[in-house]
Amino acid sequence: MDSSNSIEVKGLGKRVADAGGELTILDGIEFTVQSGSALAITGNSGSGKSTLLGLLAGLDVPSQGSVMLAGQNLFSLDEDARARLRAARVGFVFQSFQLLPNLTAQENVMLPLELAGKPATEAARAMLERVGLGARLHHYPRTLSGGEQQRVSLARAFVVQPSLLFADEPTGSLDAASAEKIIDLMFSMHKEQGTTLVLVTHDTQLAARCEQQIVLHAGKIAATAARA
Repeated sequence: MDSSNSIEVKGLGKRVADAGGELTILDGIEFTVQSGSALAITGNSGSGKSTLLGLLAGLDVPSQGSVMLAGQNLFSLDEDARARLRAARVGFVFQSFQLLPNLTAQENVMLPLELAGKPATEAARAMLERVGLGARLHHYPRTLSGGEQQRVSLARAFVVQPSLLFADEPTGSLDAASAEKIIDLMFSMHKEQGTTLVLVTHDTQLAARCEQQIVLHAGKIAATAARA
C-alpha cells in the first residue's frame, strides 16, 4: 500500500474517567484508508465520531492502539512533533468555519502559509478565485454568507496542498443548496490534489460520495461499506 498519505488504524481505544469510574468512548477501532481516497465516519450523536477524528489528527491521544498517518506512527511522536506533522501535511474544515473574524477572507487563507514561512498573498488569491470568491478577497467573515464562509474554509484547508484533509460536519451549518455546492467543491478539490479525505457527517448524500463508510455505534464499528 502506498503510505504517502494513507491512514492505518489498529486496535484504537479511548477511555476517560468519570463519576462511575471509567467511560469507554472508543473500543477496538480498526480500518485503513488508501492514499487519495475518501472515508465517511457516520453514526448517532455520542457514538464517538468526533473523538475518533481527533485521534486520527493527533489532537488527542488514545488509551490504546495505533494510528499510522502518512507513514508515521502518530503516537510515537511527542505533542510538538504531531503539531509539526499536522502543519506540514494536514488540512481541517469545521462545521463552524473557524475563521478569524478580524481577518479578511484573503488573510484567513494566507495564515497557514505564513505560519509555514511560505509565500502567501498570490497563493491565497488564486485559491479564493478557485472556490469562486475572487470578488470577496477583502471581505470579513461577518459580511459573508454561511456558504461563502465555508468556501473560505475550504480555500484555507487546500491552499497548503495537504496530504490529508479532516472535515467535521462540513455541511452541518448550511442550507441544502449551499451544502450541495460545498460537497461538489470539496470533492473536486480532493480529486485535483489527490488528498486523502476523512469526514464526519450526518449527511447521507455527502457520505455516499466517499469510497468507504464506517458507522459507529457506542464506540465500536457497527457497519462498514465500500462504494462499488
